[in-house]
Amino acid sequence: MGERVLVHQFGEIMTDIIRHLLREIYGPEQIESIYPDLIQRIEQVRPTAQPQPKSFSEKDVVLITYGDSLNQNGEHPLRTLHQFARTHVAGAISTIHILPFFPYSSDDGFSVKDFYAVNPALGTWADVEQLGRDFDLMFDAVFNHMSAQSAWFKAFLADDPTYVGLFRSEDPNLDFSEVTRPRTSPLLTPFAKDNGETIYVWTTFSADQVDFDVCHPNTLLRLLDILLFYVRKGARVIRLDAIAYLWKEVGTACIHLPETHAVIQLMRAVLDEVAPDVLIITETNVPHAENVSYFGDGDDEAQLVYNFVLPPLLFHTLLSGSARKLREWVNTLHTPSAQTTFFNFTASHDGIGVRPVEDLLEPDELAALIHHTEKSGGRVSYRRNPNGSQSPYELNITYVDAVTDADQPVAIRARRFLLSQAIMLSLAGMPAIYIHSLLGSHNNIEGMRQTGQNRTINRAKLKVDDVRVELEDPATFRAQVFAGYLHLIRTRIAHPAFHPNGTQQALNLGSDSILALLRTAPDQSEHMLAVYNVTDQIQPVDLNKVTDSPVMDLLSQKFVPARVSLEPYQTLWLRLP
Repeated sequence: MGERVLVHQFGEIMTDIIRHLLREIYGPEQIESIYPDLIQRIEQVRPTAQPQPKSFSEKDVVLITYGDSLNQNGEHPLRTLHQFARTHVAGAISTIHILPFFPYSSDDGFSVKDFYAVNPALGTWADVEQLGRDFDLMFDAVFNHMSAQSAWFKAFLADDPTYVGLFRSEDPNLDFSEVTRPRTSPLLTPFAKDNGETIYVWTTFSADQVDFDVCHPNTLLRLLDILLFYVRKGARVIRLDAIAYLWKEVGTACIHLPETHAVIQLMRAVLDEVAPDVLIITETNVPHAENVSYFGDGDDEAQLVYNFVLPPLLFHTLLSGSARKLREWVNTLHTPSAQTTFFNFTASHDGIGVRPVEDLLEPDELAALIHHTEKSGGRVSYRRNPNGSQSPYELNITYVDAVTDADQPVAIRARRFLLSQAIMLSLAGMPAIYIHSLLGSHNNIEGMRQTGQNRTINRAKLKVDDVRVELEDPATFRAQVFAGYLHLIRTRIAHPAFHPNGTQQALNLGSDSILALLRTAPDQSEHMLAVYNVTDQIQPVDLNKVTDSPVMDLLSQKFVPARVSLEPYQTLWLRLP
């Protein structure tokens, strides 16, 4: 594929949009200083044939992985990943999200030292491009912050005029009580400049992650340069990490500010003009109403938004044996246009965020999730509230161990976990699968102890030869999960009823032990009923509300009568007449 060539075809409408957004961000007095620089950057890109905008399909399935989740002696991990993916998941997975693969200093890649380089411990740009020949690629744009050990930050501390204003420093005596905090660490961190002066730099996530100051137009231009570079390097989806915190203004919550939305809209406008087949996804681990605001009006902001409610609410469903809250929530979901859809997932490199279910779960229900997490060897991470108190922010545990019980037999645990993944796969939206879910990985307790970081529990580095040995033994938990997962994916991508923008309705079939999802293809060509027993007991189900004749279960390829008893944690995907 090589470096991608972008196209520019600026018209009056796009010019007006860009000017309008710059006015919203910086005010009318600064437009003429930044607008020509922005246009020049885009016009420097050599034009080629205009690509078509990306349209969603039931065949879109994303694999989330670190570049070195799989390792083999003497080989770049990116090549190992490519070989494993090409051998085992080609035709099932369409897109691979390589978590930050750049040189970094901490946070497993999210404190980037150089946005333009590949971490040599993982491989080279050639390795990334080779992977992009067989799969679409998703890159992280870590635009809220950068490593405190980066050359850019060192130049900033040295008062290099090229880097003045690149990072956000503040007077520590100001009132920061309104600032939303996702961590318990200090908001400001002192740094010594080369001239001996001490400054206090904004550090939303850690002392090693210094926040950019996008209030300076030149900072935004730098970020747009990186955005266009990633597109040239083959990114088909760009993930805006922690983007909700991008714009800072003392005296406000410093989250979801109008300027942040305007910056995302500007990125979307630029990509719509030069690379309309590239999608933007926003990562904002916040309550649902705040999260979906990043869809904008359906045409002007992110095409994809993480469905952050799903992981903890599905966890609650399996733990409680009741699908009532999940069913009610599903029936509230909608997106503003056919150009937008949810990014459905249950696990990621981070933990299971609990802020998104603050208004959905009762305190005792959240306490039950925490208890099960800790009983299963997991940890709880906290955030600091404006009044100085702390509250749970995320549960650190693999999703396998979150939704299963270690006392159950292997086959039951595998079925229970796969049911959770089948629910995710059948919901309206684009499904995303973390590699340790696909491989049925358990808690990495030893790794967490070694690093002292809670999130390491779900970030194990595996030897690919060991994984292959387990996958070849059908008696192992890993093999049962992997084979069952691929069967689910391959069934999903063959049926347009599972289209990301198909209609969706959660039905009440008379028991909270049963979750039933009615899915219909956008063109009405196919109707599907997904039925799940979320308990460890046999549950009778009457399908007469939906069909009065036997229907085919696509997973077992057997006909199912209108009255049926579901085994514990059984899944049915029924194709309706």
